Amino acid sequence: MSDVIVVGAGPTGLMLAAELRLQGVRVLVLDKEDEPSGQTRALGLHARSVEVLDQRGLLDRFLARGRTFAVGGFFAGIDRPWPERLDTAHSYVLAIPQNVTESLLTDHALAVGTEIRRGCEVVGLSQDEDGVTVELAGGARLRAGHVVGCDGGRSAVRKLLGVNFPGEPATVDTLLGEVEIGVPPKTLMAVVTEVRKEHPRFGAVPLGEGVYRLIMPAGSVAGDRTAPLTLDELKARTREIAGTDFGAHAPRWLSRFGDATRQAERYRVGRVLLAGDAAHIHPPTGGQGLNLGLQDAFNLGWKLAAEVNGWAPEGLLDTYEAERHPVAADVLDNTRAQSELLSLAPGSQAVRRLVTELMAFEEVNRHLIEKITALGVRYDFGEGHALLGRRMRDIGLKEGRLYERTHAGRGVLLDRTGRLTVAGWADRVEHVVDAAEELDAPAVLLRPDGHVAWAGDEGDENGLRDALRRWFGAEAAGPLNRRARAALTGA
Repeated sequence: MSDVIVVGAGPTGLMLAAELRLQGVRVLVLDKEDEPSGQTRALGLHARSVEVLDQRGLLDRFLARGRTFAVGGFFAGIDRPWPERLDTAHSYVLAIPQNVTESLLTDHALAVGTEIRRGCEVVGLSQDEDGVTVELAGGARLRAGHVVGCDGGRSAVRKLLGVNFPGEPATVDTLLGEVEIGVPPKTLMAVVTEVRKEHPRFGAVPLGEGVYRLIMPAGSVAGDRTAPLTLDELKARTREIAGTDFGAHAPRWLSRFGDATRQAERYRVGRVLLAGDAAHIHPPTGGQGLNLGLQDAFNLGWKLAAEVNGWAPEGLLDTYEAERHPVAADVLDNTRAQSELLSLAPGSQAVRRLVTELMAFEEVNRHLIEKITALGVRYDFGEGHALLGRRMRDIGLKEGRLYERTHAGRGVLLDRTGRLTVAGWADRVEHVVDAAEELDAPAVLLRPDGHVAWAGDEGDENGLRDALRRWFGAEAAGPLNRRARAALTGA
Protein backbone atom coordinates (compact mmCIF):
# COMPACT_ATOMS: atom_id res chain seq x y z
CA MET A 1 0.00 0.00 0.00
CA SER A 2 1.28 3.44 -0.93
CA ASP A 3 0.96 6.47 1.31
CA VAL A 4 -0.06 8.59 -1.68
CA ILE A 5 -1.11 7.77 -5.24
CA VAL A 6 -0.57 10.65 -7.67
CA VAL A 7 -2.63 10.34 -10.84
CA GLY A 8 -0.88 12.00 -13.76
CA ALA A 9 2.83 12.05 -14.66
CA GLY A 10 2.93 15.59 -16.01
CA PRO A 11 4.97 18.40 -14.42
CA THR A 12 2.51 18.90 -11.54
CA GLY A 13 2.32 15.22 -10.61
CA LEU A 14 6.07 14.69 -10.90
CA MET A 15 6.88 17.75 -8.80
CA LEU A 16 4.39 16.69 -6.15
CA ALA A 17 5.73 13.14 -6.03
CA ALA A 18 9.28 14.38 -5.55
CA GLU A 19 8.22 16.78 -2.78
CA LEU A 20 6.51 13.92 -0.95
CA ARG A 21 9.51 11.64 -1.33
CA LEU A 22 11.78 14.28 0.22
CA GLN A 23 9.76 13.71 3.40
CA GLY A 24 9.94 9.91 3.25
CA VAL A 25 6.39 9.42 1.92
CA ARG A 26 5.81 6.30 -0.21
CA VAL A 27 4.50 7.55 -3.56
CA LEU A 28 3.11 5.80 -6.62
CA VAL A 29 2.49 7.84 -9.79
CA LEU A 30 -0.02 6.47 -12.31
CA ASP A 31 -0.41 7.69 -15.87
CA LYS A 32 -2.82 6.35 -18.47
CA GLU A 33 -0.41 6.91 -21.38
CA ASP A 34 2.17 4.24 -22.20
CA GLU A 35 4.82 6.88 -22.95
CA PRO A 36 5.23 10.64 -22.41
CA SER A 37 3.42 12.55 -25.15
CA GLY A 38 6.47 14.60 -26.13
CA GLN A 39 4.22 17.58 -26.83
CA THR A 40 5.49 21.03 -25.97
CA ARG A 41 2.59 23.32 -25.24
CA ALA A 42 4.51 25.26 -22.60
CA LEU A 43 7.78 26.85 -23.62
CA GLY A 44 9.07 28.48 -20.48
CA LEU A 45 9.26 28.83 -16.72
CA HIS A 46 8.56 32.11 -14.96
CA ALA A 47 10.55 33.58 -12.08
CA ARG A 48 8.62 31.95 -9.22
CA SER A 49 8.94 28.49 -10.79
CA VAL A 50 12.65 29.13 -11.30
CA GLU A 51 12.86 29.98 -7.58
CA VAL A 52 11.08 26.73 -6.73
CA LEU A 53 13.66 24.76 -8.69
CA ASP A 54 16.46 26.67 -7.00
CA GLN A 55 14.97 25.98 -3.58
CA ARG A 56 15.28 22.26 -4.23
CA GLY A 57 18.72 22.32 -5.85
CA LEU A 58 17.41 21.55 -9.34
CA LEU A 59 18.01 24.82 -11.15
CA ASP A 60 21.45 24.15 -12.61
CA ARG A 61 20.24 21.14 -14.58
CA PHE A 62 17.35 23.20 -16.00
CA LEU A 63 19.59 26.16 -16.88
CA ALA A 64 21.85 23.75 -18.77
CA ARG A 65 18.92 22.72 -21.00
CA GLY A 66 17.29 26.13 -21.53
CA ARG A 67 18.15 29.78 -22.04
CA THR A 68 17.31 32.87 -20.03
CA PHE A 69 15.95 36.13 -21.35
CA ALA A 70 14.27 39.25 -20.00
CA VAL A 71 12.12 40.85 -22.69
CA GLY A 72 8.72 42.47 -22.53
CA GLY A 73 5.47 41.49 -24.17
CA PHE A 74 4.28 38.92 -21.65
CA PHE A 75 1.09 40.71 -20.67
CA ALA A 76 -1.31 40.39 -23.63
CA GLY A 77 1.64 40.71 -26.00
CA ILE A 78 1.92 44.43 -25.20
CA ASP A 79 5.39 45.59 -26.15
CA ARG A 80 6.77 47.04 -22.94
CA PRO A 81 10.26 46.38 -21.53
CA TRP A 82 10.99 43.85 -18.82
CA PRO A 83 10.43 45.62 -15.47
CA GLU A 84 13.30 46.78 -13.34
CA ARG A 85 13.70 45.93 -9.66
CA LEU A 86 11.64 42.74 -9.57
CA ASP A 87 11.91 41.23 -6.09
CA THR A 88 13.81 38.11 -7.11
CA ALA A 89 17.33 36.89 -7.71
CA HIS A 90 16.00 35.36 -10.96
CA SER A 91 14.59 38.27 -12.95
CA TYR A 92 14.19 36.43 -16.22
CA VAL A 93 12.15 33.84 -18.09
CA LEU A 94 13.72 30.43 -18.60
CA ALA A 95 12.92 29.24 -22.11
CA ILE A 96 12.72 25.46 -21.94
CA PRO A 97 10.31 23.14 -23.79
CA GLN A 98 7.70 21.32 -21.74
CA ASN A 99 8.96 17.89 -22.80
CA VAL A 100 12.42 18.76 -21.44
CA THR A 101 10.88 20.01 -18.19
CA GLU A 102 8.95 16.75 -17.85
CA SER A 103 12.04 14.68 -18.59
CA LEU A 104 14.11 16.49 -15.94
CA LEU A 105 11.34 16.25 -13.36
CA THR A 106 10.94 12.54 -14.13
CA ASP A 107 14.66 12.02 -13.51
CA HIS A 108 14.40 13.91 -10.23
CA ALA A 109 11.31 12.02 -9.07
CA LEU A 110 12.92 8.67 -9.85
CA ALA A 111 16.17 9.69 -8.19
CA VAL A 112 14.41 10.36 -4.88
CA GLY A 113 12.58 7.03 -5.02
CA THR A 114 9.25 7.62 -6.77
CA GLU A 115 7.58 4.66 -8.46
CA ILE A 116 5.99 5.54 -11.82
CA ARG A 117 3.63 3.16 -13.62
CA ARG A 118 2.44 3.98 -17.14
CA GLY A 119 -0.46 2.54 -19.08
CA CYS A 120 -2.63 2.70 -15.97
CA GLU A 121 -5.97 4.42 -16.53
CA VAL A 122 -8.01 5.26 -13.42
CA VAL A 123 -11.69 4.38 -13.88
CA GLY A 124 -12.94 4.10 -10.30
CA LEU A 125 -12.40 5.76 -6.94
CA SER A 126 -13.79 5.20 -3.47
CA GLN A 127 -12.64 6.27 -0.03
CA ASP A 128 -13.27 5.46 3.60
CA GLU A 129 -11.87 6.55 6.95
CA ASP A 130 -8.65 4.61 6.43
CA GLY A 131 -7.75 5.29 2.81
CA VAL A 132 -8.66 5.41 -0.86
CA THR A 133 -9.19 2.55 -3.32
CA VAL A 134 -8.33 3.24 -6.95
CA GLU A 135 -9.69 1.00 -9.71
CA LEU A 136 -7.78 0.73 -12.98
CA ALA A 137 -9.03 -0.19 -16.44
CA GLY A 138 -8.71 -3.95 -16.57
CA GLY A 139 -9.98 -4.42 -13.04
CA ALA A 140 -6.87 -4.03 -10.87
CA ARG A 141 -7.34 -2.20 -7.56
CA LEU A 142 -4.79 -0.21 -5.62
CA ARG A 143 -4.93 1.19 -2.12
CA ALA A 144 -3.39 4.38 -0.67
CA GLY A 145 -3.81 6.72 2.25
CA HIS A 146 -4.42 9.68 -0.07
CA VAL A 147 -4.87 10.30 -3.80
CA VAL A 148 -4.05 13.47 -5.71
CA GLY A 149 -5.50 14.06 -9.17
CA CYS A 150 -2.91 15.78 -11.36
CA ASP A 151 -4.46 14.36 -14.51
CA GLY A 152 -5.26 17.46 -16.54
CA GLY A 153 -8.28 19.49 -17.56
CA ARG A 154 -10.35 16.39 -18.33
CA SER A 155 -9.37 14.90 -14.97
CA ALA A 156 -10.84 11.47 -14.30
CA VAL A 157 -10.20 11.96 -10.58
CA ARG A 158 -12.19 15.19 -10.48
CA LYS A 159 -15.09 13.60 -12.37
CA LEU A 160 -15.08 10.50 -10.15
CA LEU A 161 -15.18 12.77 -7.09
CA GLY A 162 -18.18 14.62 -8.52
CA VAL A 163 -16.50 18.01 -8.00
CA ASN A 164 -18.13 20.76 -10.07
CA PHE A 165 -15.93 22.56 -12.61
CA PRO A 166 -17.79 25.82 -13.28
CA GLY A 167 -16.68 28.50 -15.71
CA GLU A 168 -17.00 29.42 -19.36
CA PRO A 169 -16.72 27.12 -22.38
CA ALA A 170 -14.32 27.88 -25.21
CA THR A 171 -15.22 30.80 -27.46
CA VAL A 172 -11.98 30.87 -29.45
CA ASP A 173 -9.75 28.03 -30.61
CA THR A 174 -6.01 28.20 -31.17
CA LEU A 175 -4.06 26.05 -33.61
CA LEU A 176 -0.59 24.93 -32.64
CA GLY A 177 2.00 22.93 -34.49
CA GLU A 178 5.70 22.19 -34.60
CA VAL A 179 6.69 21.99 -38.25
CA GLU A 180 9.63 22.49 -40.57
CA ILE A 181 9.52 25.65 -42.66
CA GLY A 182 10.39 25.94 -46.37
CA VAL A 183 11.33 29.64 -46.47
CA PRO A 184 14.38 31.50 -45.10
CA PRO A 185 14.08 32.59 -41.45
CA LYS A 186 14.36 36.28 -42.38
CA THR A 187 11.44 35.95 -44.78
CA LEU A 188 9.36 34.14 -42.20
CA MET A 189 9.97 36.69 -39.43
CA ALA A 190 9.35 39.64 -41.75
CA VAL A 191 5.92 38.25 -42.62
CA VAL A 192 5.15 37.38 -38.98
CA THR A 193 6.09 40.88 -37.81
CA GLU A 194 3.71 42.43 -40.34
CA VAL A 195 0.87 39.98 -39.65
CA ARG A 196 1.05 40.53 -35.89
CA LYS A 197 0.06 44.17 -36.37
CA GLU A 198 -3.43 42.93 -37.16
CA HIS A 199 -3.36 39.46 -35.58
CA PRO A 200 -1.44 39.64 -32.25
CA ARG A 201 -2.18 35.96 -31.54
CA PHE A 202 -0.22 34.84 -34.61
CA GLY A 203 3.36 33.75 -34.09
CA ALA A 204 6.29 31.58 -35.14
CA VAL A 205 8.84 30.51 -32.52
CA PRO A 206 12.14 28.98 -33.69
CA LEU A 207 12.93 25.69 -31.96
CA GLY A 208 16.16 24.88 -33.75
CA GLU A 209 17.14 22.65 -36.69
CA GLY A 210 14.68 24.41 -39.00
CA VAL A 211 11.67 23.60 -36.81
CA TYR A 212 9.21 26.32 -35.81
CA ARG A 213 6.24 26.42 -33.50
CA LEU A 214 3.35 28.01 -35.42
CA ILE A 215 0.50 29.39 -33.35
CA MET A 216 -2.59 31.17 -34.62
CA PRO A 217 -6.30 31.70 -33.94
CA ALA A 218 -8.58 29.15 -35.56
CA GLY A 219 -11.36 30.32 -37.84
CA SER A 220 -14.02 28.80 -35.57
CA VAL A 221 -14.48 26.71 -32.44
CA ALA A 222 -14.15 22.98 -33.12
CA GLY A 223 -17.34 20.99 -32.77
CA ASP A 224 -15.38 17.84 -31.92
CA ARG A 225 -12.45 18.57 -29.64
CA THR A 226 -11.15 15.02 -29.96
CA ALA A 227 -10.71 15.37 -33.74
CA PRO A 228 -6.97 15.71 -34.50
CA LEU A 229 -5.67 18.79 -36.25
CA THR A 230 -4.20 18.03 -39.69
CA LEU A 231 -1.30 19.68 -41.48
CA ASP A 232 -3.63 20.70 -44.32
CA GLU A 233 -5.88 22.53 -41.82
CA LEU A 234 -2.92 24.30 -40.26
CA LYS A 235 -1.54 25.37 -43.64
CA ALA A 236 -4.92 26.54 -44.89
CA ARG A 237 -5.46 28.73 -41.83
CA THR A 238 -1.90 30.08 -42.13
CA ARG A 239 -2.62 31.14 -45.72
CA GLU A 240 -5.86 32.84 -44.65
CA ILE A 241 -4.05 34.97 -42.07
CA ALA A 242 -0.57 35.45 -43.54
CA GLY A 243 -1.14 34.95 -47.27
CA THR A 244 1.35 32.07 -47.29
CA ASP A 245 1.84 28.77 -45.52
CA PHE A 246 5.65 29.21 -45.39
CA GLY A 247 6.05 25.80 -47.00
CA ALA A 248 5.22 24.11 -43.70
CA HIS A 249 5.92 20.37 -43.74
CA ALA A 250 7.15 17.41 -41.67
CA PRO A 251 5.05 18.12 -38.56
CA ARG A 252 6.46 16.97 -35.21
CA TRP A 253 3.01 17.30 -33.63
CA LEU A 254 -0.20 19.29 -34.13
CA SER A 255 -2.85 20.35 -31.66
CA ARG A 256 -5.83 22.61 -31.12
CA PHE A 257 -7.02 24.03 -27.83
CA GLY A 258 -9.71 26.40 -26.67
CA ASP A 259 -9.89 29.27 -24.21
CA ALA A 260 -12.25 27.57 -21.78
CA THR A 261 -11.89 29.00 -18.30
CA ARG A 262 -12.93 26.81 -15.37
CA GLN A 263 -12.00 26.19 -11.75
CA ALA A 264 -12.90 23.32 -9.45
CA GLU A 265 -15.25 24.35 -6.66
CA ARG A 266 -13.20 22.29 -4.21
CA TYR A 267 -9.58 21.14 -4.20
CA ARG A 268 -10.12 18.51 -1.51
CA VAL A 269 -12.76 15.89 -0.79
CA GLY A 270 -11.68 13.86 2.23
CA ARG A 271 -8.50 12.00 1.34
CA VAL A 272 -8.53 13.02 -2.33
CA LEU A 273 -7.13 16.28 -3.66
CA LEU A 274 -6.75 18.06 -7.01
CA ALA A 275 -3.81 20.03 -8.40
CA GLY A 276 -2.70 21.62 -11.65
CA ASP A 277 -5.04 21.56 -14.65
CA ALA A 278 -7.29 19.10 -12.83
CA ALA A 279 -8.17 22.03 -10.57
CA HIS A 280 -8.15 24.91 -13.07
CA ILE A 281 -7.93 25.59 -16.79
CA HIS A 282 -7.58 28.92 -18.57
CA PRO A 283 -6.28 30.44 -21.81
CA PRO A 284 -2.52 30.06 -22.29
CA THR A 285 -1.97 33.82 -22.44
CA GLY A 286 1.17 34.74 -20.54
CA GLY A 287 2.35 31.13 -20.30
CA GLN A 288 1.08 30.59 -16.77
CA GLY A 289 -0.53 27.13 -16.81
CA LEU A 290 2.44 24.81 -16.25
CA ASN A 291 3.91 27.27 -13.74
CA LEU A 292 0.66 27.42 -11.77
CA GLY A 293 0.60 23.62 -11.51
CA LEU A 294 4.21 23.39 -10.33
CA GLN A 295 3.46 25.95 -7.65
CA ASP A 296 0.33 24.04 -6.57
CA ALA A 297 2.52 20.98 -6.06
CA PHE A 298 5.10 22.98 -4.12
CA ASN A 299 2.41 24.28 -1.77
CA LEU A 300 0.73 20.91 -1.30
CA GLY A 301 3.69 18.55 -1.03
CA TRP A 302 5.02 19.40 2.43
CA LYS A 303 1.52 19.74 3.88
CA LEU A 304 0.37 16.35 2.65
CA ALA A 305 3.66 14.84 3.82
CA ALA A 306 3.08 16.33 7.28
CA GLU A 307 -0.37 14.72 7.34
CA VAL A 308 1.05 11.33 6.33
CA ASN A 309 3.96 11.57 8.75
CA GLY A 310 1.70 12.41 11.66
CA TRP A 311 2.91 15.87 12.71
CA ALA A 312 0.51 18.12 10.76
CA PRO A 313 -1.27 20.63 12.99
CA GLU A 314 -5.06 20.66 12.75
CA GLY A 315 -6.25 22.24 9.52
CA LEU A 316 -2.85 22.37 7.80
CA LEU A 317 -3.98 20.32 4.81
CA ASP A 318 -7.01 22.56 4.35
CA THR A 319 -4.72 25.57 3.88
CA TYR A 320 -3.76 24.13 0.48
CA GLU A 321 -7.17 25.00 -0.97
CA ALA A 322 -7.45 28.18 1.09
CA GLU A 323 -4.18 29.48 -0.34
CA ARG A 324 -4.11 28.11 -3.87
CA HIS A 325 -7.76 28.55 -4.91
CA PRO A 326 -7.54 32.39 -4.79
CA VAL A 327 -4.22 32.32 -6.66
CA ALA A 328 -5.73 30.31 -9.51
CA ALA A 329 -8.82 32.54 -9.52
CA ASP A 330 -6.54 35.53 -10.05
CA VAL A 331 -4.78 33.76 -12.94
CA LEU A 332 -8.16 33.01 -14.51
CA ASP A 333 -9.04 36.68 -14.22
CA ASN A 334 -5.81 37.97 -15.73
CA THR A 335 -5.98 35.51 -18.63
CA ARG A 336 -9.58 36.56 -19.29
CA ALA A 337 -8.44 40.17 -19.33
CA GLN A 338 -5.53 39.41 -21.65
CA SER A 339 -7.83 37.52 -24.02
CA GLU A 340 -10.04 40.59 -24.26
CA LEU A 341 -7.02 42.76 -25.01
CA LEU A 342 -6.05 40.38 -27.82
CA SER A 343 -9.48 40.58 -29.44
CA LEU A 344 -9.74 42.48 -32.72
CA ALA A 345 -13.09 44.03 -31.70
CA PRO A 346 -12.95 47.87 -31.75
CA GLY A 347 -13.82 48.17 -28.06
CA SER A 348 -11.15 45.67 -27.04
CA GLN A 349 -8.58 47.44 -29.18
CA ALA A 350 -9.47 50.77 -27.54
CA VAL A 351 -8.89 49.23 -24.10
CA ARG A 352 -5.63 47.70 -25.35
CA ARG A 353 -4.37 51.14 -26.39
CA LEU A 354 -5.25 52.51 -22.96
CA VAL A 355 -3.54 49.65 -21.10
CA THR A 356 -0.49 50.11 -23.33
CA GLU A 357 -0.32 53.74 -22.20
CA LEU A 358 -0.67 52.76 -18.54
CA MET A 359 2.10 50.16 -18.82
CA ALA A 360 4.51 52.97 -19.68
CA PHE A 361 4.45 53.63 -15.92
CA GLU A 362 7.05 51.38 -14.29
CA GLU A 363 4.82 50.55 -11.30
CA VAL A 364 1.98 49.37 -13.55
CA ASN A 365 4.31 47.34 -15.75
CA ARG A 366 5.92 45.68 -12.73
CA HIS A 367 2.56 44.95 -11.08
CA LEU A 368 1.24 43.14 -14.16
CA ILE A 369 4.44 41.16 -14.69
CA GLU A 370 4.40 40.16 -11.01
CA LYS A 371 1.00 38.62 -11.71
CA ILE A 372 2.32 36.66 -14.68
CA THR A 373 5.44 35.48 -12.84
CA ALA A 374 3.62 34.81 -9.50
CA LEU A 375 6.13 36.99 -7.64
CA GLY A 376 3.25 39.06 -6.33
CA VAL A 377 1.53 36.14 -4.58
CA ARG A 378 0.92 36.76 -0.89
CA TYR A 379 -0.98 34.28 1.25
CA ASP A 380 -3.26 35.62 3.94
CA PHE A 381 -1.61 34.80 7.26
CA GLY A 382 -3.30 37.68 9.06
CA GLU A 383 -1.93 41.04 10.18
CA GLY A 384 1.77 41.52 10.74
CA HIS A 385 5.11 42.33 9.13
CA ALA A 386 5.15 43.37 5.46
CA LEU A 387 6.97 40.11 4.61
CA LEU A 388 4.32 37.91 6.22
CA GLY A 389 2.73 35.55 3.69
CA ARG A 390 5.14 36.44 0.89
CA ARG A 391 7.72 34.13 -0.62
CA MET A 392 11.25 34.99 0.43
CA ARG A 393 13.65 35.81 -2.37
CA ASP A 394 17.06 34.17 -2.36
CA ILE A 395 19.62 36.21 -0.43
CA GLY A 396 23.31 35.89 0.33
CA LEU A 397 24.49 34.49 3.65
CA LYS A 398 27.91 34.51 5.27
CA GLU A 399 28.30 31.03 3.83
CA GLY A 400 26.43 30.43 0.58
CA ARG A 401 22.83 31.42 -0.17
CA LEU A 402 19.49 31.08 1.59
CA TYR A 403 18.04 28.74 -1.05
CA GLU A 404 20.95 26.33 -0.52
CA ARG A 405 19.56 25.78 2.98
CA THR A 406 16.12 24.76 1.64
CA HIS A 407 17.05 21.75 -0.52
CA ALA A 408 15.76 19.22 2.02
CA GLY A 409 12.27 20.72 2.13
CA ARG A 410 12.34 21.68 5.81
CA GLY A 411 11.35 24.96 7.41
CA VAL A 412 14.06 27.55 8.10
CA LEU A 413 14.42 30.10 10.89
CA LEU A 414 16.82 32.72 9.54
CA ASP A 415 18.02 34.57 12.60
CA ARG A 416 20.16 37.70 12.63
CA THR A 417 19.88 38.06 16.41
CA GLY A 418 21.34 34.72 17.43
CA ARG A 419 19.02 34.74 20.43
CA LEU A 420 16.08 32.72 19.12
CA THR A 421 15.53 28.97 19.14
CA VAL A 422 13.55 26.23 17.39
CA ALA A 423 14.00 23.80 20.28
CA GLY A 424 11.13 21.33 20.09
CA TRP A 425 10.89 21.68 16.30
CA ALA A 426 14.50 21.00 15.29
CA ASP A 427 13.38 17.85 13.47
CA ARG A 428 11.25 20.00 11.13
CA VAL A 429 12.93 23.43 11.11
CA GLU A 430 16.57 24.37 10.55
CA HIS A 431 17.94 27.26 12.62
CA VAL A 432 20.32 29.43 10.56
CA VAL A 433 22.08 32.14 12.57
CA ASP A 434 23.46 34.64 10.06
CA ALA A 435 23.94 38.40 9.71
CA ALA A 436 22.11 38.30 6.33
CA GLU A 437 22.37 42.01 5.55
CA GLU A 438 19.79 41.69 2.76
CA LEU A 439 17.13 40.50 5.23
CA ASP A 440 14.51 43.17 5.96
CA ALA A 441 13.78 41.88 9.47
CA PRO A 442 15.77 40.70 12.51
CA ALA A 443 14.52 37.15 11.89
CA VAL A 444 12.08 35.27 9.67
CA LEU A 445 10.52 31.83 9.84
CA LEU A 446 10.10 30.22 6.43
CA ARG A 447 7.76 27.35 5.64
CA PRO A 448 9.17 24.56 3.43
CA ASP A 449 7.70 26.34 0.38
CA GLY A 450 9.66 29.50 1.20
CA HIS A 451 6.75 31.67 2.35
CA VAL A 452 7.30 33.80 5.45
CA ALA A 453 5.30 32.41 8.37
CA TRP A 454 6.65 34.87 10.98
CA ALA A 455 8.92 37.91 11.04
CA GLY A 456 10.15 39.65 14.19
CA ASP A 457 12.92 39.70 16.79
CA GLU A 458 13.87 38.19 20.14
CA GLY A 459 11.18 40.28 21.80
CA ASP A 460 8.49 38.27 20.03
CA GLU A 461 9.41 34.75 21.09
CA ASN A 462 5.78 33.96 21.84
CA GLY A 463 4.82 34.97 18.30
CA LEU A 464 7.54 32.72 16.93
CA ARG A 465 6.38 29.76 19.01
CA ASP A 466 2.77 30.36 17.91
CA ALA A 467 3.90 30.34 14.26
CA LEU A 468 5.92 27.16 14.80
CA ARG A 469 2.89 25.43 16.29
CA ARG A 470 0.59 26.75 13.55
CA TRP A 471 2.72 25.50 10.66
CA PHE A 472 4.91 22.74 12.14
CA GLY A 473 2.70 21.13 14.74
CA ALA A 474 3.34 20.31 18.37
CA GLU A 475 6.76 20.39 19.98
CA ALA A 476 8.58 17.08 19.94
CA ALA A 477 8.13 15.57 23.39
CA GLY A 478 10.05 12.33 22.98
CA PRO A 479 11.65 9.95 20.51
CA LEU A 480 10.48 10.35 16.93
CA ASN A 481 8.10 7.74 15.61
CA ARG A 482 9.21 5.41 12.82
CA ARG A 483 7.69 7.42 9.98
CA ALA A 484 9.03 10.77 11.20
CA ARG A 485 12.49 9.25 11.67
CA ALA A 486 12.38 7.78 8.17
CA ALA A 487 11.42 11.17 6.75
CA LEU A 488 14.45 12.77 8.35
CA THR A 489 16.97 10.07 7.53
CA GLY A 490 15.68 9.02 4.13
CA ALA A 491 15.39 5.44 5.38
